[in-house]
Amino acid sequence: MALEAYTGTWDENVAAHLLRRTLFGATFQQIKYAKQKGLAAVLDDLLILPVTTPPIAVSDKEAIVSIGETWINSVFPALNSQETENARNESLSGWGIQNLSNESFSIQEKMTLFWQNHFAVENSSDARATYYYFKLLRDNCLGNFKDLIKKITIEPSMLQFLNGNSNTKNSPNENYSRELLELFTVGKGEQLGEGDYTNYTETDIKEAAKILTGWRIDGIQSSTQTSVVSSFIQSKHDITTKILSARLGSKSIVNANENEYANYIDVLFESEHAAQFICKKLYRWFVNYDITPSIQSSVIDPLTQLLIANNYELKPVVRTLLTSAHFYDITNRGTIIKNPLELVFSMLNSTGSKLNYTTQVNYDFYNQLGGICATMGMNYFRPPNVGGWPAYYQAPNYTRLWINSSYLNLRFLISSALTLTDQFKSKVDNTKYWQIQLIPFIQSLSLPLDPIQVIEDLTLIFCPKGLSTEEKLKLKTLLTNGLQDFEWTTQYNQYLNNPSDETMKKSLAFRIGLTLDTLFKMPEFQTI
Repeated sequence: MALEAYTGTWDENVAAHLLRRTLFGATFQQIKYAKQKGLAAVLDDLLILPVTTPPIAVSDKEAIVSIGETWINSVFPALNSQETENARNESLSGWGIQNLSNESFSIQEKMTLFWQNHFAVENSSDARATYYYFKLLRDNCLGNFKDLIKKITIEPSMLQFLNGNSNTKNSPNENYSRELLELFTVGKGEQLGEGDYTNYTETDIKEAAKILTGWRIDGIQSSTQTSVVSSFIQSKHDITTKILSARLGSKSIVNANENEYANYIDVLFESEHAAQFICKKLYRWFVNYDITPSIQSSVIDPLTQLLIANNYELKPVVRTLLTSAHFYDITNRGTIIKNPLELVFSMLNSTGSKLNYTTQVNYDFYNQLGGICATMGMNYFRPPNVGGWPAYYQAPNYTRLWINSSYLNLRFLISSALTLTDQFKSKVDNTKYWQIQLIPFIQSLSLPLDPIQVIEDLTLIFCPKGLSTEEKLKLKTLLTNGLQDFEWTTQYNQYLNNPSDETMKKSLAFRIGLTLDTLFKMPEFQTI
């Protein structure tokens, strides 16, 4: 198998596997669409990146622009700038969750989260800079890896986060130069001696810090500048020749002022270490955390060579991985435990449960949901450290770290809140609540009148490895309230004939909600 193209049957179960790994929750209609189009055509769709729409003001604490307008190219007020910054951060965090809720039929959101985990920049002290950082990730998530490294190196949020803006010839700062090597490009490799690793040495970190001197950020919380940008100050740059270790080819990096950092990054990409490093991370993100020697030789190594052959363009690598027989092997289904965002939006997106309130109410819900996911271990805008979320690097547990007694209880609570109650209410307007659209969801399935087929459809959508006969019977019993199948058909037809009957509607919705809540608490639902 390995990187040989998948030639097996392209059925709904196989299509659903692809969509679970590339979207934050595929609907039944999207699974049918993918099955009908075929693998090659559906990947064409998934690899198209929509244009990024910026966040908008949602609070009267925003002092410059009106509610409903974007603030990304606006100055800060001379007074009360912190209130405006707080309002913009509220807008920004809501915008981030909104993107997941309203995702297009595109891999963009999954790839953006991949890069956010890879670079792991915390919020800047200026929400505009944070937005530009996210826009960079979104726009380049399938682009050129080498170019992305160059762009992120002098990106204002990164300069601020890892102290690149205070890195000068008189006081070199090694924070970014260390992470650029260890976490962003070549990786450490085996430690061979004191300060000596397979892929670089401590000397390289010190020399790179000098290479990267001279950059600063302009426009942070400025009442005169409408954007946050990076700039190069030649007088603060170390103009000496830097000598890299034998691990990096003993190269000499001569002074090139504002272009010197790019020349250095070119050197990092002369070996295959950077390509192999990112291919391993892509594999763990999309396929499985377990990289055996066999997978290394049959999957990772060919992907590495493919990335190099394509001059570090990512799209051919992602496409090859997602069309490989290895990706679709049954042993690789259900191997990744859903992170909190995947968990929540596999409930909401797969059931078509979108918000349709005012912008302020919608953003309030998005921010609340973001806070719930943070409590479950994943704050969308704040990875816990520069290495990202431990579930994506900490062996041997990896994504199993999303499941512990505390997190599991919270996962169950959000399931019940979205399926059985109207307790997930807006703080802006407590008459509004966000709940799964239970009856419309069931109506979207292939044969809502048949409880057996309803359970089969639910299994297809939500369970990567299916359910046992006993588990399906348990769910069907909940759906039908233990009655004969025809009783469900009768009740459903009665609702169709009189949809304004609130008593009948609530009874039907309760049975559906109870069934989904039970399914969402099964181990089979917790994975993708």
